[in-house]
Amino acid sequence: MNFDGRILSGVGVLAAVVERGTFAGASEMLGLTPSGVSRSISRLENRLGIRLFDRTTRSLHLTDEGMRFYEAVVSHLEGIEEAAGAASGAASAVRGRLRVNVDPFFSGLVLAPHLDSFLERYPELQIEIHTRDDVGDLVSEGMDVAVRFGPQPSSSLISRLLLETRILTVVAPSYLEAHGKPKRPEDLSDHACIQFRNPLTGRPFEWEFQRDKQILPVPTSGPLLLTDVTTMLQACLAGVGVAQVMSLGIGHWIASGALVDLFPDWPDETFPLFAIHPSRRHPAAKVRAFLDFCAELAGNEPPSVS
Repeated sequence: MNFDGRILSGVGVLAAVVERGTFAGASEMLGLTPSGVSRSISRLENRLGIRLFDRTTRSLHLTDEGMRFYEAVVSHLEGIEEAAGAASGAASAVRGRLRVNVDPFFSGLVLAPHLDSFLERYPELQIEIHTRDDVGDLVSEGMDVAVRFGPQPSSSLISRLLLETRILTVVAPSYLEAHGKPKRPEDLSDHACIQFRNPLTGRPFEWEFQRDKQILPVPTSGPLLLTDVTTMLQACLAGVGVAQVMSLGIGHWIASGALVDLFPDWPDETFPLFAIHPSRRHPAAKVRAFLDFCAELAGNEPPSVS
């Protein structure tokens, strides 16, 4: 059976007439003219094949058929109003279940240590976090929002830039003790550099250094090719080799001396962090709250260079 949405519209007018008792009263309630209300009732009667009201110049009352129809639909109309109210409340209140698709590096090093403060801020919210290396299909998978590094392909998804995080070239003091310190980016050709596979191309990321408008590509090589940022950081901390990493989330290792930023005078290479969500119109309050929280975390990261 095909649903005729025009019947629902007519039912709303019917309910207003019953509540106010007159077409004029219903017209004031609905913002219509009395003749507009009359036409709407006539169209509803034609679609239902019954007469809803007995009308005279002095009185208006429901027919028996009209009363049976009204009593059958009024509870459903109230349910629709309650659902609309709940939906409207959801748009302004941070509550319910939030399903997020998050880059594993951002989730582990940046988001997880601060989730307690986010949940304390919004006690009626439950978060379901899926860590994965790609966005996937947010709509079919029922995700509310995703957080991803790197340029995002154009699509129907809505992207919000949270920050541009610096790319640092770092190494553990134990590596420097064993192999010496490279003085210039070009010297890295003679050092073990931990390679990271670009998930889009399948090839290792190329190493570049930027200063003002100068871009310096440097060929590098090493015995280790990885696809996981956390493993790359742990290998670098263990002295396996030199790594290029995002400054986001590693400031404490720089500050403590566990990692050394080799080239702070080449500070301008960056990598973007995006929040992505399916809908442009009226994102729920829980989504807006999460996006603002991620932006807050990104903005409050401690400096990566001591």
